[in-house]
Amino acid sequence: MRMRPRKPTDPPEDQRPGGDEEEPIEILEVVGVDEATGAVVKDEKKRPGRASRAPAGPVPDKRAAAEARDLEEAQRDKEKYYDLFLRKQAEFDNFRKRMEREREEFGAGAARDVLKRLLPVLDNMERALRASEGSSDPLYKGIELVHQQFLDLLKKEGIRPVEALSARFDPRLHEAVEVLDVPGFEADVVLEEMQKGYTHNDRLLRPALVKVASGKGSGAGASADPRPDRTEEES
Repeated sequence: MRMRPRKPTDPPEDQRPGGDEEEPIEILEVVGVDEATGAVVKDEKKRPGRASRAPAGPVPDKRAAAEARDLEEAQRDKEKYYDLFLRKQAEFDNFRKRMEREREEFGAGAARDVLKRLLPVLDNMERALRASEGSSDPLYKGIELVHQQFLDLLKKEGIRPVEALSARFDPRLHEAVEVLDVPGFEADVVLEEMQKGYTHNDRLLRPALVKVASGKGSGAGASADPRPDRTEEES
């Protein structure tokens, strides 16, 4: 292998165009001898120089990948905070309902306390009416009228008297002050009402004070209860 000699007509290397630029790849002639024929064979190869690089594949966009990661993270944060928002909203609704219920119960409790303090006044008015029952005194008529107005007011507020006389004893509504052995009465029959009981909106405001029959003096098949059907239903 030998290098092709420079021709005399070739310009000097320092006067060649692009001398200051990057040296181009030169084509060399490779001369050899064919062993079979003895002919001279030339082979052209590229002189080792700056190797050309194959075009690289598409380089991934780092900025797009970072934005995709940020988007996924933002999506996860959105779902997390939305779930937290729903929980807090449910907790707030439960708190609001609880506060409303407690406020209603507190108001009802305060109303029951006031109404309960008025019951002794009602008891005294009824005692005065019983003591003067049948009287033609104008004072009696006035007390009777005030008593009726008082009852109407309590009724509008949800106050109802507890049924006690001749009824079965109910520990939820009655309070027994005495148990009597009275012939002809079955056990647990209310014989006498000492003090009226009242309920407020179906809740006990004051139990009725009653006297109850023990049932020991009742005879076979005999009963002085004027309301036997009521007794059988409640038993």
